[in-house]
Amino acid sequence: MSSVVVLFLVLAALIVVGVPIGVAIGLATLAGLVTDGMPVMWFTQKLFNTFDSFPLMAVPFFLFAGDIMAHGTLSKSLLDLCRVFAGHLRGGLAQISTLTCLFYGTLCGSAPATPAAIGGFMIPAMEEEKYPRSFATAVNSVSGVLGVMIPPSVPLILYGASGMVSITDLFLAGVIPGLLVCAAFMVTSCIICRRNGYGVIHEKSSWKIRIKALWEAKYAVMVPIIVLGFIYAGICTPTEAGAIACGYALFVETFVTRSMNLRLLYRIMSSSLHTLSMIFLMIITAGAMGTFLQLHSMDRFIIDFVHSMTSSPAVFMAMMLVLFFIIGTFMDCAATILILAPLLVPLAKSFGIHPVQFGIFMLVRLSLGFLTPPVGVNLFVGCSLSGLPLMVLSRAVYPYILAMVVVLLCIMYIPAISLFLL
Repeated sequence: MSSVVVLFLVLAALIVVGVPIGVAIGLATLAGLVTDGMPVMWFTQKLFNTFDSFPLMAVPFFLFAGDIMAHGTLSKSLLDLCRVFAGHLRGGLAQISTLTCLFYGTLCGSAPATPAAIGGFMIPAMEEEKYPRSFATAVNSVSGVLGVMIPPSVPLILYGASGMVSITDLFLAGVIPGLLVCAAFMVTSCIICRRNGYGVIHEKSSWKIRIKALWEAKYAVMVPIIVLGFIYAGICTPTEAGAIACGYALFVETFVTRSMNLRLLYRIMSSSLHTLSMIFLMIITAGAMGTFLQLHSMDRFIIDFVHSMTSSPAVFMAMMLVLFFIIGTFMDCAATILILAPLLVPLAKSFGIHPVQFGIFMLVRLSLGFLTPPVGVNLFVGCSLSGLPLMVLSRAVYPYILAMVVVLLCIMYIPAISLFLL
């Protein structure tokens, strides 16, 4: 039995029994090494070398910046801004939840963190206005996936670093697909609310009130403008932009809004480090696994195998859709990207598919995994916030999953959606 087969068997077994994904990847790689008779020191050296990556330094910066804003006043100002612009629409609070998650996604870049931060106060607010709890929870849970689509996105950073693709181009390419998914969610919410008569329609806010809300949210609105503007203008790299975001958020919350104190800062740093430790455990172990698979020419084997089955880019993308459907249901988005990107990016290139388009397609498809059991992290966050059973919430998110699939098919077969801004 080859060492690669041993690796995948051990990985599958560990995932089935519920071992944390970072630990499972590491133990599976070690099993492959032992089968090959390779020294364990190779594994430890690879773990250390994976940290020697400048693009990956952006991950802790953006995570920390997002946590600062979530615990401070900037996230609330975004909610107030969305409320005055969308509160008069049918299903207004549902639209507000989606828009707030969209903006919050530009601050934190995390799918589970977005509904955890926004849903905590939006779900009770929607229930007060006669929205069913299942609908309110579904809206906030699905809108959380915008956190990984709208730049800066942690999974896009991981894809760029592991697949050797420009992170700046990925950030730029993620804007239009992210906005399309947001629009699809809002249209779906509008249809559901109109059909069932959900919600209370508020009086339309005047432009004077809207401009006032925009002014009060100026510090939050400036975050994506500064970060993304600096990146796209070539002033700084995504990693440097992450550091700027941290400094800006900490300065605003400490000296402008004065919501920050040492006790709160300590709690934010502890939360960020806890999340970061889980992410980087996956990064370093997946990096070792990817290198091990490349040493055994798995990338070349996959390319030859797929080309023996089809020469059509359209069929190839359909095959990848099925592959990601199976894997994304059972494996975390970040871990899947870290393991598969080094193997599949060369394969996509061999079919003439732009690696940036393939990365956006991969991200959007794997984002569905946040909404489907058994991984379904956003579903578990929604259940913990609302107290709903998992099956009830799973049924409530189906219309939004269908809306995402429509956008995904457009991204698959219309490259301009991802590549227009490049």
